[in-house]
Amino acid sequence: MSGIVYGFLWVLARAVGKMCFRYRVEGQVPPTGGFLIAANHASYLDIPLLGCGLNRRAWYLGRNDLFPIPVLNEMLQALGWIPVKLGRLDREAFGKAISLIRAGKVVVIFPEGGRTHDGHLRPPKAGIGVIVSKTGCPVVPAYLKGTFDVLPIGASWPRWSQVTVRFGAPIIFEPGKQGERAETKQFYQQVSRTVIEQIAALGQVPVPKSKDDLDVGTSNRQTADAHNAE
Repeated sequence: MSGIVYGFLWVLARAVGKMCFRYRVEGQVPPTGGFLIAANHASYLDIPLLGCGLNRRAWYLGRNDLFPIPVLNEMLQALGWIPVKLGRLDREAFGKAISLIRAGKVVVIFPEGGRTHDGHLRPPKAGIGVIVSKTGCPVVPAYLKGTFDVLPIGASWPRWSQVTVRFGAPIIFEPGKQGERAETKQFYQQVSRTVIEQIAALGQVPVPKSKDDLDVGTSNRQTADAHNAE
């Protein structure tokens, strides 16, 4: 039953996108097998407008406080929403995503962890690396162009602007040494950083600075200041 409802909503979202937002899709995703789609997150419209650009059904990881109404909450989970508890690694949610990918399904994740407030990419979270390390699955980067212009945070009504969904080539990662904690953390960081760089390249937008970048920049400035003081 959920498959029929999902199909109806897919057609509806595609029709609305075409009529209201001159919606178009560039690139394509693998027709078979389990994998992750990692996309930027700028609007509540990201899920329906990304989903209707796929020819396969997908499941979506998203924060658990988006839909607090019990009945609506259950309906959306049946349609593919995987609620993720904030502030820590939600083993139940990520376990479900891992099981779906192992079963050959498509799971969508937003590596930034939340919507952007200014339209720019945000530094990625490490959660995507956890899923990749457990499944060895490919990651398909995606960039949604225009959804921030249509419905940014705080907007009460959509604006009429073009929306384009771009899919990049799948990225394959070689898992690190799972027995060593430092190697695992390094692998998570490598995955999240590589993915956000590919998303930025698709959107032709700046790559967000990570905490490590900021630390290096601060260190370099401090070193330069010390030399100048000498």
